[in-house]
Parts: sequence; C-alpha cells; structure tokens
Amino acid sequence: MKARTLRITDATQGQLRRLNLATAMPPILLAAVVVVAVDAHAWWHAFILVPGVLAALVAFERWTANDIGRVALPCGIVAAAVWPLGVLVTGSPNAYWGVASVASLAVPRLTRHRYAVGAAVVGYVAAVGASRLLAQGDGVLLPYVLIPTGLTVLVIVLSMAGERFYDIVQELEVSKEREAELAVIRERVRFAGDLHDIQGHTLHVVKLKAALAEKLVRTDTDRAEEELREINTLVTDTIRQTKELAYGQRRLNLAAELENAKNLFEAAGIAVRVTREAEADPGTSELLGQVLRETTTNILRHAQSTRVGITLSATGITIVNDGARGDAVPALRGLSSLRRRLADDGGELTVALQDGQFVTAAAFAPEGAR
Repeated sequence: MKARTLRITDATQGQLRRLNLATAMPPILLAAVVVVAVDAHAWWHAFILVPGVLAALVAFERWTANDIGRVALPCGIVAAAVWPLGVLVTGSPNAYWGVASVASLAVPRLTRHRYAVGAAVVGYVAAVGASRLLAQGDGVLLPYVLIPTGLTVLVIVLSMAGERFYDIVQELEVSKEREAELAVIRERVRFAGDLHDIQGHTLHVVKLKAALAEKLVRTDTDRAEEELREINTLVTDTIRQTKELAYGQRRLNLAAELENAKNLFEAAGIAVRVTREAEADPGTSELLGQVLRETTTNILRHAQSTRVGITLSATGITIVNDGARGDAVPALRGLSSLRRRLADDGGELTVALQDGQFVTAAAFAPEGAR
C-alpha cells in the first residue's frame, strides 16, 4: 500500500512539474537570452555568461523531472563560477542569475540544513558582488550587491513556499489513499460481521438440530425426518443469504427472526415468551433483527438457559435470559460489532447482568427525535 501511495503521489507531482516545464520554460529561456544579450559587451563575454545560463536551464529541466538532486552540485558549481567572472571580468551585474536560479531549485529540496545552505548562497552572492568595489569604487552597491542579493533571497523564499505546495499535494494524496484504505477496511469488517450473523448462527442451529435428530432417529422417526428437513431448509436459506450478501442485497426480516428465535428456543427445551408492545420502525428493524439473531446464537452457545423473554417495542428490543455463566458480562465479539453499528445509526446496545439474568437491550431514539 505504501509503495502504491508513493507511486500515486510521484505521478501527481510529475504532472504538476511537467505543467511548470510547459508554462515556465519559455519565460525562463527569454530571461536567459536577455541576460546574455544585455551583459555581453563583447563577443567573448558570451563564453563566460552562457555556461551559467545553461546550468540554470538544465537544473530547471531536471527539477521538473523530480531529479534535481543528481545535477544540483555540478550545475551549482558552474553557475557559482560564472558570477565572480561576470563581476570582475565582464562587468556583468546579472551574471548572478544562474547561481540564484540553481539555488532556488536545489535548496528547498534539501532534507537537512536547507536554511544554512540558502543563507550561504545569499552570502556568496553578496560577497562576490561587493568585490566589484575593488575594480570600480562608485555606483556598484545597488547593481552588484543590493539587487542581486535581494532577488536571490526572494527567489529562494518563493521556491521554498512553492515546494511546500508540492508537499501539501503529496499529503493530500496520502490522506486520500488512507481514506480509501479505511473505507475498504470498514467494508470488510461489515462484510465479516454480516457473514458471521448468517453462517455462525445457522451452523449452531444446524448443530443443535442434528443432535436432536440423532436422539430421535430411533424413537421418533417422523420427528427426526422433520428436523433433517429443517436442517436442509436452513442450509439452503444460508446459501441464498450468503449469495445475497455477496451482491449487497440481503435484508433481515424482524418478524421472521422473532418466529425463528421462538422455534429455536422451544426446540432446545427453553421456555420463551415474546411480547410485542408495538411494531419496530422500518428504518431500525433490520439492525434489531441482527441483535436478536446474534443474541439467540449466544444464548444457545454460552448459556444454560431455561427461560427467555423477548420484548419488542417501537424503539427497540430487549432479550432477557437466565442461566448466565459467571458473575461478569462475557466478551461477546458479535455484539461488540453490533454495538458500533447501532451507535453509527444513532442507537445504543447494552448488555448487563441483573439479578442473575442476562439482559441484552437495543434501543433507538423515537423517529421524530432522530
């Protein structure tokens, strides 16, 4: 995943840098031509000024390819050598252009000591410009020192700000990738929870019915055959629900889950009482059905219950059973997952031990209050 993110961010930065190449290279070429044309007072002056200009152009082209590190040092050396030659030999106040350009591209890309290197470049430009005082005493401070130094500081600062822009683009790309990855993880967790609801519940019911059929096969053949037919029906229904889950089409029917839970408890020899105070809201009935299914599975697996009470209201469902083991509420992973899902939909799932009875309650706010 990390490698993929790096490829994506590199691709995005590459596109932005190619855009810079297409839009900024023409004016940079024009500036290079102007520098040479204005400062070359004799034909041989071009041989001194052109290497600095070329070093700046090569550095910019490599910068757009995100490869400035490979050419920064040689281009910087060439451009730095042109500036004192321009100051002392050709009298070119614009010969600093090459070193300022290379520095503005290379310094922001440094991982360490970028501010120290930037300050060193600015100091170098100012010191070399000031050396013109040795050859010409008057009228050199502004064109050879103040302007070159000021513009060098300006382009380096602006380039650092621009590099920060690319860093922000990279951070946004990484953030977007992480959001996509989290969305995939959330979907996988949801799918795993739904799969557990379907197959975990059915497998335990099948185990229970198979054990019952085994006991009845010699004493009550008809009842054993009926249990086997119900097992077949359960397995067929589970296959159908698994296919629906794979295609995102599964919907849980609360009324059917109530009837199914009642039949399962009775088949296990557990007395069950269902109280329907009101019909559940359609928007919450599916989650309430999942709570009932998961709780039914937990009672059959973990408890030694003899009585179960199920109360359905307009805003929730409560399941109370005896036979809970121990004095502490056990860690039930299926209900923990459902608790998060109910919370996401504005509901609350509570599990508690009260007077030797295990109480599982799921509740939503009234429809008008949500």
